[in-house]
Amino acid sequence: MNIPMLLQHSHRRFLKGLLRTPFRRYHFIFHSSTHLGSGIPCARPFNSLGLHCTKWMLLSNGLKRKLCVQTTLKEHTEELSDKEQRFVDKLYTGLIQGHRACLAEAITLIESTHKRKKELAQVLLQKVLVYHREQEQINKGKPLAFRVGLSGPPGAGKSTFIEYFGKMLTERGHKLSVLAVDPSSCTSGGSLLGDKTRMTELSRDMNAYIRPSPTSGTLGGVTRTTNEAILLCEGGGYDIILIETVGVGQSEFAVADMVDMFVLLLPPAGGDELQGIKRGIIEMADLVAITKSDGDLIVPARRIQAEYVSALKLLRKRSEVWRPKVIRISARSGEGITEMWDKMREFQDLMLASGELMAKRQRQQKVWMWNLIQESVLEHFRTHPTVQEQIPVLEKKVLSGALSPGLAADVLLKTFKSGG
Repeated sequence: MNIPMLLQHSHRRFLKGLLRTPFRRYHFIFHSSTHLGSGIPCARPFNSLGLHCTKWMLLSNGLKRKLCVQTTLKEHTEELSDKEQRFVDKLYTGLIQGHRACLAEAITLIESTHKRKKELAQVLLQKVLVYHREQEQINKGKPLAFRVGLSGPPGAGKSTFIEYFGKMLTERGHKLSVLAVDPSSCTSGGSLLGDKTRMTELSRDMNAYIRPSPTSGTLGGVTRTTNEAILLCEGGGYDIILIETVGVGQSEFAVADMVDMFVLLLPPAGGDELQGIKRGIIEMADLVAITKSDGDLIVPARRIQAEYVSALKLLRKRSEVWRPKVIRISARSGEGITEMWDKMREFQDLMLASGELMAKRQRQQKVWMWNLIQESVLEHFRTHPTVQEQIPVLEKKVLSGALSPGLAADVLLKTFKSGG
């Protein structure tokens, strides 16, 4: 990893300005993905934890600056109080032993925005990461779980499908975790979190775990901590992770950077093939399933299937060993569900044998790391005292038309650089 990559980021101008500032208490810690295999990197610019640390020397206006602090898991563990250490140990032990209550409490901990709880969450995640890596080595380097993203428009039958599909998997001896993401209201900030109530049979299954979570303003149909939740579920022994995402649209690309396979569920009579080819989420789909293919909807389902088969031929090939498939399913009658699982297993086997699956996970680790960098750098910028003083003044000037948004952004950046 090097600085040019940072400057090539979508916010390279903003980040370049930050790199020229005298970071007094701001440190970056990155984990080398080569040490983690197919595990997950925990990259947190603030209060980060890790076993590996890379020192960067930045050249900016002829000045060399270090952006790294020597930090180890042992040092951070020693900073915990006895009560906090017992709490983290209890969650970790219960988690790897497969206790669902400990998994639920661990996910709640990583979703917390409280500063101290974030630090505890990073201690827990690092312990789970080490365990995760050890288990993968025992498994001859193969992934411990199959991660599948599910998306589709409202009314496509996602929850009904997961209910039937999940029961079938648990009956076959699999342990299934469902991370159902619900949109948060822009007005109240609340979220309905109703997916679990529509999966009554699956929620009572001891080999299944359903966790509804709010987006809390995060774009892309996922939560801020979805990656961490996936890691915890795998640490808890779940070998199939389903991520049910919010809606469907071009902002849904985020989930494709977290899963091995992306499945798009579409209802019949959902528009012609041009609706699906609008360079939206259809580009990322590895499998398209036309739902509710029963009764009077069989004929329109067959028509939609044929149209999407034609539409997918126009897309650029993303894999050397797999071409996206279009199938028809019915969660009411069970038609096509078994065949769908066979297609998913075929995808997993082909991608694993070709090496594309491991390469994909490594790319996802980098995306996760840069997302965390962007989030933390922006948060540091917004909470900087000098910037906070200027924001209300500049907002008034922008609203009055005295200053353009672009000039206001430049003023803020210069204020930040001069204020340190």
